[in-house]
Amino acid sequence: MRLILWMFGVATLLLAQSPPLLVFVAGSAQPSPRIPGWEVVAVQAAPNDAGVRTIEAAVESARRERHTDPLRTYIAGQGEGAATLFLAVSRRPDLWAAALALGGSPKPAIDSGRLFGANSQLVPVLWITRPEDRLLQPLRAKLAAAGFNLEPQPPGMTVEQAFQWLATHTRQAFPEKVDCETGNAAFARCYWVQMTRFDPAQRNDAVPSTRVQPGSGAALDLGGFGFNLEAPGPGLVVEWLPDNYKGPLKLGDRILSVAGIAVPDAAGYVQMMDQATEQKPVGVIIQRGKDRHRLETRILLPKRDEAITVRVQAQFLADSRELLVITRGVTEVRVTLPDYWLPCPINWNGNDMGKADSPGCWLLALGSQARKCE
Repeated sequence: MRLILWMFGVATLLLAQSPPLLVFVAGSAQPSPRIPGWEVVAVQAAPNDAGVRTIEAAVESARRERHTDPLRTYIAGQGEGAATLFLAVSRRPDLWAAALALGGSPKPAIDSGRLFGANSQLVPVLWITRPEDRLLQPLRAKLAAAGFNLEPQPPGMTVEQAFQWLATHTRQAFPEKVDCETGNAAFARCYWVQMTRFDPAQRNDAVPSTRVQPGSGAALDLGGFGFNLEAPGPGLVVEWLPDNYKGPLKLGDRILSVAGIAVPDAAGYVQMMDQATEQKPVGVIIQRGKDRHRLETRILLPKRDEAITVRVQAQFLADSRELLVITRGVTEVRVTLPDYWLPCPINWNGNDMGKADSPGCWLLALGSQARKCE
């Protein structure tokens, strides 16, 4: 899917004092969209935590230097940038009003094991794909099974219409209900709630995990290489190698079989790797020009961290004017409350934590009453 430079006008946006911000995560050599009245920041960020930190820094810089609207901050990703977008939504949902993925695949983000359906509940994600992209349908099913907030794709939607869809969303400063899960204390912020101390012994079956279940993440120990998912078989053609590549592959090599099993095409190779569950030596047959070669290598499985996660669900009940907090694996929480919710009693996992009577940060810790943060 090729992004074209386009322009559209939304008169109400132009009247706003602070402009909306679009963070555009692109693949290589992809132009950024131009939107009158918006600030657009293009970033190159990999689908990992370092990439999310790069995006966070871009948002903070734009808000400080360009005075953008924190409630109308959007993220869009194209091609390889789509996976980074999904991870950024999961790691920092409080930054975004909505998200738009143009093509690409969330598979790298899913395979990281760091994608959680709960975190997307307030960030609708529109993922524009083509009907013929058959490998993407199982990924949509995985996202749906975890409750990921994936918008249905309207038939025939254009790129311009997709960006106009973004503009219809605004983030609430203090949403009355939030829900977040994480396995990393560095990404434990959830809008107006922050989990500050973890303890896996604090179990709570009422808040199960919402992790989007990853595949095996298996790969051949041949060094990094790229290929076109839509390329026909037989086999898989190596179309990209990193700079200073030292492995045995060459551009144009066609991988014909792995461990004696024929590779029908690029899509078949992905499915084969996704189903691998054992690290082991394997032989790989490649075709290079008119010749065939056998490479001895291994199937490698990633070492995944964040096997244990924590989760918080917090809700301000407007009818009873009570704050209800439910957690799993957490022994300390900070909540930042607006003045129009106060005063309100706080209940944490069925325990009366006292009453908040002034706006700002309140500290909740097991075994003590709620108190103002120091």
